[in-house]
Amino acid sequence: MALSSQVEGVVRGWCPDAWRPMMAGDGLLVRVKPHLGRVSVAQAIGLCEAALTYGNGLLDLTRRANFQLRGVDHLQWPALLERLQALDLVDDDAEREGRRNLLVAPEWQTDDDTVRIASELYGRLHDLPRLPGKIGFVIDAGPAPALICEPGDFRIERACSGRLMLRADGRSEGVELTDGTEVDALLALARWFVDSGGLQARRMARHSAALPDWAIGDVRSAQPLRSMLPGERTGGTAYGLPFGRVEASTLMNVMERPGVTGLRLTPWRVILVEGAAGIDIPGLSTDPAEPLLRVDACPGKPACSQASVVTRELARRIAPLVRGRLHVSGCAKGCASSQPADVMLTGRDGRYDLAFNARADAEPLFRGMDSADIPGRLGAF
Repeated sequence: MALSSQVEGVVRGWCPDAWRPMMAGDGLLVRVKPHLGRVSVAQAIGLCEAALTYGNGLLDLTRRANFQLRGVDHLQWPALLERLQALDLVDDDAEREGRRNLLVAPEWQTDDDTVRIASELYGRLHDLPRLPGKIGFVIDAGPAPALICEPGDFRIERACSGRLMLRADGRSEGVELTDGTEVDALLALARWFVDSGGLQARRMARHSAALPDWAIGDVRSAQPLRSMLPGERTGGTAYGLPFGRVEASTLMNVMERPGVTGLRLTPWRVILVEGAAGIDIPGLSTDPAEPLLRVDACPGKPACSQASVVTRELARRIAPLVRGRLHVSGCAKGCASSQPADVMLTGRDGRYDLAFNARADAEPLFRGMDSADIPGRLGAF
């Protein structure tokens, strides 16, 4: 088994997975995409063991509700892949695994519309055209939308009328659907995207072509739910992960607790542990006011070869000084978040640029700062 040639150099515009790991500054990055964003106790323990055996012992939670293993040696990658397949966390078909980019509302119920639609789409992945690697589907079919602010190109959402709707990302309105036609509509929109030149735009929100008549409507999404916060939830407890990271040994300890039945991943750097009512876990937060839960920060230098600065150590120091959202990015790509942050620090040539209410690639207000300069500049915020 040979590694994809894409790990040999810097490749933009694609997302790693278990079959196509990405080379980072600390080794290979391997992404795991659990079915419906949930892992059983056995899967979670197996994943933790894999992170300890083949990686750096840490698990990162992504904005697409996936887990990432970092620090994997390329010689051990084949054994890791086999282990993940045995756990039923990775598809045996590399092409199918690459297409399995679904984000689902995390508090789904076994017999609800989210599970019905996502399961049908999983079964029809080979009907999709070849799409850019970052393209994703959002199935947000609960009683109210939970994923309005999360990235995804082709979306099923709950409409104001209570029915389900199809919406293309970047458009504020969509078209209402008849029950049972949702996956047909998603596949048709994906085919139109390719046929209308979307491969050049790479993302739906950047694709300027007029939608086909059947996909144009004046239906708006229902009032969205608030993003999940740490604390007690129906059936379990939500725990905040600072920077979206958890030690595999900590998570393994959680999953071995009596009463725990599984783990749900979210795009908000929060995990929902089923059956974990009232369990206090060192290193994980149930405090919704925890400052580090308002911070986006990529791994930074030296873990990422494109980062020129340290990120998370700085973020820990200054998070209590920031009233709103803080984003510390090792470079202008802004991988940790594509949304504007109240305070935005971007690494450039080993120093920091500072902007307010901005994205990582924005024009900075202050340039070329040393980390010691930053607290004094926050007074301008």
